[in-house]
Amino acid sequence: MSARLRVLLIDDHQLFRSGIRALLGRQPDIEVVGEAADGLDGVQQARQLRPDIVLLDMHMPGAGGRDVVKTLTEELPATRVLMLTVSEDSEDLLATLQAGAAGYLLKNIDADYFVDAIRRAAAGDSVISPEMTGKLVAGLKRGSAPLPPEHEQLSNREREILIALARGASNKEIARGFDLAESTVKIHVQNILRKLGLHSRVQAAVYAIEHGISKISIKTNT
Repeated sequence: MSARLRVLLIDDHQLFRSGIRALLGRQPDIEVVGEAADGLDGVQQARQLRPDIVLLDMHMPGAGGRDVVKTLTEELPATRVLMLTVSEDSEDLLATLQAGAAGYLLKNIDADYFVDAIRRAAAGDSVISPEMTGKLVAGLKRGSAPLPPEHEQLSNREREILIALARGASNKEIARGFDLAESTVKIHVQNILRKLGLHSRVQAAVYAIEHGISKISIKTNT
């Protein structure tokens, strides 16, 4: 049996944390290893526990969600941070994704979707509540920045995969589209993140949209 996904909850509402713990406790492949009621305590626990996934509220006493995301992605790059919040503000969405969050989930999402999102994030996919996708695109359409020099370091294949990431494709979908092994896609994604100085595939997608790369047409085998 494979190891269970280790999850840390950071949210200032105890009742909400209890509900999430009960829901995830029914999943055979997920384990809640810790809880924190504020961002500072959450960062300390993450440093000690090294969880696979951190579920993080946006607005809490002490350190804010964006600061916590930035700290965790810099110090614990193997940990995936998922925002779990009531905030539908596009600025909160963009700020946390640009800071390195692997996804942005609203607290009103369906339980099955939520559990699946945790598994997908742990597998390397980006997850955003459907209601927030339009706000993400709208927020990035305000203007495209000039292409920075690090973009030139990408190979043609890496550019194609970056475009696919911006369009929300999973590793499995990218592998199928380009007739590649999924393990090869993962290596390409890791190379893209390294060359662009990014921490997550969501940041890569945001980068591609901000700089107009996602508008380039690509050919796949689908």
